[in-house]
Amino acid sequence: MTGALDLSRMFEPCQLKNITLKSRFIMPAMNRGWTVDGLPSSKYAEYYATRARRGVALIVTGALPVDHPSSSALTDPLINERSGNVWATVTQAVREAGGHMFMQLWHEGAIRLEGKGPYPDGPTLSPSGFASATRQNGRAATIEELEEIKQAFVNAALVAKASGFSGIEIHGAHGYFIDQFFWPVTNRRTDNYGGATVLERARYPLELVRAIRAAVGPDYLISLRFSQWKEVDFDASIMDVPTELEGFLNAFESAGVDMFNCSSRYFWKPENDSSLLNLAGWTKKFTRLPVVTVGSLGLKIDLFGGFLAEGMSFDFAGQAQLQIMADQFARGEFDLMAIGRSIIGDADWLLKVRDGRYDEIRSFSKADVMGNYEWDPGIVGETHGLKEEDMAR
Repeated sequence: MTGALDLSRMFEPCQLKNITLKSRFIMPAMNRGWTVDGLPSSKYAEYYATRARRGVALIVTGALPVDHPSSSALTDPLINERSGNVWATVTQAVREAGGHMFMQLWHEGAIRLEGKGPYPDGPTLSPSGFASATRQNGRAATIEELEEIKQAFVNAALVAKASGFSGIEIHGAHGYFIDQFFWPVTNRRTDNYGGATVLERARYPLELVRAIRAAVGPDYLISLRFSQWKEVDFDASIMDVPTELEGFLNAFESAGVDMFNCSSRYFWKPENDSSLLNLAGWTKKFTRLPVVTVGSLGLKIDLFGGFLAEGMSFDFAGQAQLQIMADQFARGEFDLMAIGRSIIGDADWLLKVRDGRYDEIRSFSKADVMGNYEWDPGIVGETHGLKEEDMAR
């Protein structure tokens, strides 16, 4: 391929409350597993700073577990003062490279496998003890335990602020703890934290956002990442779009959220048959806040479709896909574009795409991330049921 699309508008600045991003491109959370004695590896600083120097305006850490015994079975660094001291060197390197960073706050909920991680004796807690419609894992958290977890999120946000992060992102997507409250399949509670509507089921996440906002003050940035799809069910839905979405967004904006990160598996696919809008496009219709879109930009196959199926290609998808992104941006359907695997595979991906040097792009591979983790299909991926569209090369 030769010739470059005109993506100049995507390289214009974007104002996020009290910070200015140099472009419309962000690097979303994708865990690397670089942990040394429970702390983030020092190589994160140059890894992220390199991408900031080469066009990425905002970098979100991998999903980092809040410091609670129930939060995670992985070895990724817990968010606490000890790890925060190391992250401070990373945020400084990224700022010096012209970028900003958010810390993503995470809790696995019913996805967590007991007996592993920094607290192997800790319980697996979630809204109702369900990871999917048929998979029980752990148990429902008590009101007291929910208060403890909420405080762990608050503490994590304070660590992020003290460590030089420009903001935090709450991981409320993909079937993890926060998202398990939104999803009726995993939230079967009969107390005030359950209910028939998404707003009823969102009571606890809204309380959590309000608690974080009270702790970090009015100016610190808070992003919410949410999705319809789950890692255990690609066809899952937490709400009807558009009828329930507007109330959901308004509630979280009132609680203190400054930005919505709308996760789709494929950013070019409509959310439903009523419109060509994806989840970010619908979100942009109902909020004044900045909106992030994401979903396999530069690739033909989504993250889990590629990792679970053999022989899947991660080669560059071509200019036509970039044109879809440019058209969506021109129509005002999003403010920021998140690019994960493409930028992990090639730190110069943005510059090569901007200049039309498509043949020089290094393709992403599983080894770029999967080598750091022991893949466990016991819960994640067991109900994916890959479809023909997932196998497209």
